[in-house]
Amino acid sequence: MKIFAINPGSTGMKVALYEDMEMIWSESIEYSQKDIDICKESSEIEEDFRFTNSVKILESHGNSISELSAVVGRGGMLRPIRGGAWIINEEMAEDLRSCRYGRHASNFGGLIAKRISEKAGSVPAFIVDPVCVDEMSEVAHVSGMPDLPKRPISHALNQKAVAYRVAQKMGKRPDQCRFIVAHMGGGVTVGAHCEGKVIDVNNGLGGYGPMSLERAGTVHAWDLIKLCFSGKYSQKEIERMVVGDAGVAAHLGTRDFRKIIERIHAGDEKAKLIVEALAYQIAAEIGSRATNLYGKVDAVILTGGLANSTYLCDLIKERVSWISEVTCVPGEDELRALAEGAYKVLTGEEEAHIYEKE
Repeated sequence: MKIFAINPGSTGMKVALYEDMEMIWSESIEYSQKDIDICKESSEIEEDFRFTNSVKILESHGNSISELSAVVGRGGMLRPIRGGAWIINEEMAEDLRSCRYGRHASNFGGLIAKRISEKAGSVPAFIVDPVCVDEMSEVAHVSGMPDLPKRPISHALNQKAVAYRVAQKMGKRPDQCRFIVAHMGGGVTVGAHCEGKVIDVNNGLGGYGPMSLERAGTVHAWDLIKLCFSGKYSQKEIERMVVGDAGVAAHLGTRDFRKIIERIHAGDEKAKLIVEALAYQIAAEIGSRATNLYGKVDAVILTGGLANSTYLCDLIKERVSWISEVTCVPGEDELRALAEGAYKVLTGEEEAHIYEKE
C-alpha cells in the first residue's frame, strides 16, 4: 500500500511517500517570496498552487497518482472532534475552505488530499488527529467565564503518535496506559492521556499554559485587558504580543534554542533565567496533568523540537521525575504520524470517522 502524506506549513510544505509504513522518500519545500506573494492573492489561488505543487513533487520522484492506495493530509481548523483518522468528505472540505473555525496553513492539508484522491479515482483520503481534537472531560471545559469555556488547540497528531509508540515499547496498547505528553516547540501543549483519550490539555495557540519559544501562554488577564484598551496598540499588535513576538523570543530576541543554550554556557544570566522559567512552567503544567490522572501515571513523555535539548529536558526532569518515569522522544515526525493513522484504517486496525457539520 502506498500512502502519500502532506503537511502544509505557512511558508512551505513537507510531503512523503510510504509503502507499508516504510518511507520511500520525503521532501521539504520552502516557498520562494514570489510563490508566497502568489498565494497571498486569494485562498483559491493558494489551494491551486499547493495542489499543483504536491502533484509535481510526487511525479518528480517517479511516482504517479494512479499508484496511490490513500492520501492523508494534516488536519486543519474544524469543529471540535475526537482523535483518529477522519474521511475527508464535502462537509469537511467546505469547513476547511471557508475557514469557519479559523485560518491556518494546515487547512490546505485536507483540501489537497481530497483533490489528489479525486484525481486518483477516489482512493481513500483522510486527515488524522488535527489540532482541534477535543476529548476533554466535561469538567475540564469549565472556566470562570460561562461564555468562554476552555477549548483545546494542541499538537494532537504528535502527542498521540508518541503515546502510541511508547505504549508499544511497554508491550501495551494506548487504551491500557496513562501518560502525560508535553510537546515542546514553537508552541507548548501538555496533555493528560487516559486510556487512549486526551482528557485535558492546554490551548497552545494564543490560549493558556506554559510560554513557548514564541507564544505567551497564560498571562495576567487584568493587565492584558488594560493593555488592549490603552490606545497604544492595534489588535494585530496585541495578537503578535501573544503569538509570534512573545515567550522566549520576546525576552531574548531569538527563537534559535541552540544559540540560547550557547549563550547560557557562555555565562548569559538572563538567558539562563528565561530557560529556567520555560522549564518551570512546563513542569508546572505537567504537575497539573498529574492531578487530572489522580497521580496514576505510567510515563511522562517529552517530545517536540525542544526535546532535543538535554539542558531543557534535565531541568524539567528535576521537577517532575517524582510523578513517573520521564521518557524523551525528540522531534515531531508528523508525516509518519499521518501515514500511521491512514495505515491503521487501511489494515482494519482502526475505523475512520465520518465528519458532519454542526
